[in-house]
Amino acid sequence: MAVEWKNLDTLASYEALQKEPTVDLASAMTGESGEKRAKTYQIPMAEGLSYNYAAKCVDDRILAALTKLAEEAQLSEKFAALYNGEVINTGEKRLVLHHLCRGQLGEAVQADGTDKRAFYVEQQERIAAFADRVHNGEITNEKGEKFTEVVQIGIGGSDLGPRAMYLALENWAKTTGNMKMSAKFISNVDPDDAAAVLGSCDIAHAIFILVSKSGTTLETLTNESFVKDALTKGGFDPAKHMIAVTSETSPLAKNAGYLDAFYMDDYIGGRYSSSSAVGDAVLSLAFGPKIFADFLRGAHEADVTAKETNPLRNPAMLDALIGVYERNILGFGATAVLPYSQALSRFPAHLQQADMESNGKSVNRFGEPVSYATGPVIFGEPGTNGQHSFYQLLHQGTDIVPLQFVGFRKSQIGSDVVIENSTSQQKLCANVAAQIVAFACGKQDDNKNKDFKGGRPSSIIVGDQLTPASLGALLAHFENKIMFQGFLWNVNSFDQEGVQLGKLLAKKVLAHDTDGALKVYSDLLNI
Repeated sequence: MAVEWKNLDTLASYEALQKEPTVDLASAMTGESGEKRAKTYQIPMAEGLSYNYAAKCVDDRILAALTKLAEEAQLSEKFAALYNGEVINTGEKRLVLHHLCRGQLGEAVQADGTDKRAFYVEQQERIAAFADRVHNGEITNEKGEKFTEVVQIGIGGSDLGPRAMYLALENWAKTTGNMKMSAKFISNVDPDDAAAVLGSCDIAHAIFILVSKSGTTLETLTNESFVKDALTKGGFDPAKHMIAVTSETSPLAKNAGYLDAFYMDDYIGGRYSSSSAVGDAVLSLAFGPKIFADFLRGAHEADVTAKETNPLRNPAMLDALIGVYERNILGFGATAVLPYSQALSRFPAHLQQADMESNGKSVNRFGEPVSYATGPVIFGEPGTNGQHSFYQLLHQGTDIVPLQFVGFRKSQIGSDVVIENSTSQQKLCANVAAQIVAFACGKQDDNKNKDFKGGRPSSIIVGDQLTPASLGALLAHFENKIMFQGFLWNVNSFDQEGVQLGKLLAKKVLAHDTDGALKVYSDLLNI
């Protein structure tokens, strides 16, 4: 059956879903009913993770209606079209191939006269060989000394994803003996960012990765100049300290100003590039190529689960369907991502870009306005820090915000203490378990200031420990959830025209080509 791209509000199953009675979550999650839901409303995920959605505002009726919606919206067929190499990015008329970095899901994909899976594997092998030579001391600085640090220069998807992945594995790598080189990141064009990073690293023993697909990204090239200036002033040859991750047609490719260049293409958007050369170079240098391969393996396993046609056995698809139900039927405008793991401190920031840049659209795939809500606002912080920040609004505010918890039974480092008959890790896990029930069930009190209405929906992804493979599976889950939601909303999740206008106006400001309000603000900032 041919794939048909239709707006959400034209689907009969969506109309039927709107007629389903809503769930009284506080009642459903109390007592024996809550115990039964917590045991049964969960799906196994890749790498030993599981997705528990008992505290979401769904029941068997709504789940059945969501299953029909998935079938009518042809979510599985659209995913197959994507990984088999159809032009899914309609805005830029491009294939969407980040899954192919992690493994073959379907047919061989040919583009630009090459097998794209072979192209991605070739880059992985080239980066692995380069990283091994750096670690073995075959590639050194001018004095023949080993590099001990790596600094990534990039912005947006060249920073947020790789930085979040690095931080997620940094302590695990130190504990397991997999730490090869420390990593830092320069992203903001604010000179204080580059200055602070350069001031905190040993530039004599640092290798810098410039990440720019086009080789023309203003912020990235500005920061590259900042770095080259620091290297030159320190008496070092920048060409002996820098590599590039770019496209084969950019001015950075085959350039004598870099030790080497590794390639990406137009078929992987920045926010989906952690599993491409963009994430590969920095993570392989930091932890070694085997660790990055484990990360890719976990992501691929999650991609395979996303091929399951039954939403009740497909965690990413079900997560997406429930999210659309919350956004379009229940009217919730935001989602909080709350990892109870300090290692995932930057994971919510990465998902902000991945989700909001993908599905923050008001026109469909054909450029026609849509008459329903699309992507929600995404925000979050690690627990328990967030509990002492914005949970007040989540518990008792006027807006209901669906929550996505992530938790692990074991810590990464394993260092812990027993205080009052429980370890810190047990206290952490106790907090997330308590929050799920507190948000769902609430607590009645005659003092209205202490009254919790409950009915605040959440899900939790639970794993044994955050490892390279489970991190890859976690990342792929959310990437696939975003993809399925884009399919349901009939938007193009793979372009980002909304970021372009501000860039164009900034260039006018720098060229002093301004008038009206733009001139006033330029003068105000003394440009």
